[in-house]
Amino acid sequence: MRILRWDPPDGDGWQACHEVFLAAGRADDPEAPPMMAKAFRGWLAAGWGGDPREVWFVPGETEGTASAWYRLVFPDLENQDRAGLVLVVRPDRRRHGLGRALLRHAMGRAAEHGRSVMDGGALDGTSGEAFARAAGAIRGLTEERRVLDLGKIPEGRIGQLRGEAERAAAGYSLVSWTGLVPGEFLGQVAGVLNAFQDAPHEEGVQPEIWDAQRVRERINDLYPIFATEVYSIAARHDATGTLAALTQMVVDPAGPDWGYQAITAVVRTHRGHRLGLLTKAAMLEWLATAEPQMQRIVTGNSATNKHMIAINETLGFELLGPATTSWELRVEAPSVQ
Repeated sequence: MRILRWDPPDGDGWQACHEVFLAAGRADDPEAPPMMAKAFRGWLAAGWGGDPREVWFVPGETEGTASAWYRLVFPDLENQDRAGLVLVVRPDRRRHGLGRALLRHAMGRAAEHGRSVMDGGALDGTSGEAFARAAGAIRGLTEERRVLDLGKIPEGRIGQLRGEAERAAAGYSLVSWTGLVPGEFLGQVAGVLNAFQDAPHEEGVQPEIWDAQRVRERINDLYPIFATEVYSIAARHDATGTLAALTQMVVDPAGPDWGYQAITAVVRTHRGHRLGLLTKAAMLEWLATAEPQMQRIVTGNSATNKHMIAINETLGFELLGPATTSWELRVEAPSVQ
């Protein structure tokens, strides 16, 4: 079996990997929106956070195709003992040993990079979960997805919710932008992102620590490669001028009927003012005019994040498909040797 490395600057192998990714999605997760080609290529090459990574694939039976592939991410700022794994096998090529071979290969690459743990996610009840169990991986946190069907929202409902949130958020005002984080907000956005440090996370996983430079390099500098539009709304504390909350939505022009909820975070000292609901309701009102073709929005939350789930359900989000569970595998695990 040949296992080849994809070199982003030189090769077109991403297209074959994308076809495998789409085929697996149709089989395992048909309700979810597909990732479009340009966004997929950006994600494969740089990920959402710009950490170093490798992509390896098994060529298909015909030229220009692939049977399976994996992407291995090596965090370089935190969690330098870990590697993040995504492994995908074409549905019609499963149960032929490709997944096991790629897992062994990925384990060797992780060891070469000095990583002692690999982690990744699998949809509950699918072959991915069965594969993780067979490999001896340890089950971690579960993330639930929800979808908002914009056509089902009662007329006036979002305005009503925004009004209620605005009354609770006296002393705060909203600011918005599209695309890159403005220079004046780089440090303050970093402060809001650091609010995720107390979000649910796996035992032994270090939360990301953000500053202005990291926002510039790991968000703004990566923005062009995904060919998507990012909408941002922040709540600013009027008395201090600091950003207290932020929500972001991603829209891919290649599939504009779907919106992808990115982060929603509120700084701990500003919680209790319904800023999460305020920013998300304001975002929905903005998108109604900025992206009128949008029909549905998908979001994901840890199953233990009851506060954010409650906000999403208030807005009308409903569960979508199977949940995703994280799995952790020690690199020296004997079951995959």
